[in-house]
Amino acid sequence: MSVIEINHLTKYYGKERGIIDINFDVEEKEIFGFIGPNGAGKSTTLRTLLGLIYPTSGSAKLFGKDCIKYGPELKREIGYLPSEVFYYDKMKVIDLLNYSASFYKKDCSKRIKDLAGIMDLNLNKKIDDLSFGNKKKVGIVQGLLHEPKLIILDEPTSGLDPLMQQRFFELLQEENRKGATILFSSHILGEVQRMCDRVAIIKEGKIIQLDKISALQESNYKKIKVQTSGSLDQNYFNIRGVSNLEVKQHIVSFLFRGNINSIMKKISETDIANLWVEEPDLEEIFLHFYEKES
Repeated sequence: MSVIEINHLTKYYGKERGIIDINFDVEEKEIFGFIGPNGAGKSTTLRTLLGLIYPTSGSAKLFGKDCIKYGPELKREIGYLPSEVFYYDKMKVIDLLNYSASFYKKDCSKRIKDLAGIMDLNLNKKIDDLSFGNKKKVGIVQGLLHEPKLIILDEPTSGLDPLMQQRFFELLQEENRKGATILFSSHILGEVQRMCDRVAIIKEGKIIQLDKISALQESNYKKIKVQTSGSLDQNYFNIRGVSNLEVKQHIVSFLFRGNINSIMKKISETDIANLWVEEPDLEEIFLHFYEKES
């Protein structure tokens, strides 16, 4: 079952591009990554999906229902963390969270305390007295306090220190084990690589790649570094399938996609001092896609 169905979703701000013909589905209990640099269209996609802004054309469904027509009903099942959080500064954290909980018509008091304990959040402080990181913790607790079936996160870890990031990821994984579907938008590719099953890459408002994380890493991509005994011509490995080529003194590094035997034959023709063949991380693949599209 698809919890999220996005079909030809397009949003223009006047004549300015927002997103163009976005298509992807997110299955139930999946952790789906949505990656791209700032300004690529990630937040516009999420805000349109949530009905916070209306699309120019196309449609999106959540739990099989149109996100605009059934917006108020659907929001009871969604936890949303925006990239930037803004609150009533004079309120105490606990008062703000209780106010948020009142919209769901359920007792969330134990859940609030449990989440605050996990995230090391002081419930008795005023919002105005919190650092940016602690305000982000408030947003995390607010987004999860009603135990939503769908969690939508937009750049969720900005402002969190590494320890809190670790706790946050563990919290998300636990929510996912309990049945929550997660849409995780980020420009920090290591986070997506760590958390997600599949990923969509967006550039300038358009999806340029959609695949499993494992497929992006393993479908014939190899990260190769060759240390040679002697000098090597700059263009020696400038052949089909090679990208991100760097030559520094006697060390050549590059990404390779294709038949591994062909590149190994080429390497064997040189005087090798050392050789490394690894799986590239998602960031290197991501940069490769952007260069290819450019």
